[in-house]
Amino acid sequence: MKLNSAQIKALIPHRYPFLLIDRVEELEPGKSARALRCVTEHEELFATQASEPILPEPLIIESLAQTGACALLSLPQFKGKTAYFGGIKTAEFFAPVHPGDVLELEVQLEKIKSSIGSGQAKAVVAGKTICQAELTFMIG
Repeated sequence: MKLNSAQIKALIPHRYPFLLIDRVEELEPGKSARALRCVTEHEELFATQASEPILPEPLIIESLAQTGACALLSLPQFKGKTAYFGGIKTAEFFAPVHPGDVLELEVQLEKIKSSIGSGQAKAVVAGKTICQAELTFMIG
């Protein structure tokens, strides 16, 4: 299943400039999601960076968290609820992300117990893994 920006906005409460995914390419409710984020030079955060603009690592993690939230909130029992980013168990970054890059964001949910879930997340640019993380989500 694919989701466009309007469908994403129906699942998660984020809006510009805090919505950090452009579209969901694949979605298996409660199991996984793969989303895309096109990083552009027109984003306000790059206006203050001098020489080599780089997407801050916390924004990569937040993009992954929003992708995971789509996978969780697409389950019928969580319809109309909010997913909160519960935490980062582990995170590794391997390369910087620059304007012009397209982030492929993948989240595999491993456990969902009551209102808490966790999963493995990965961000890829042009076939190269940029970030791997284990994230926790809470449903409110």
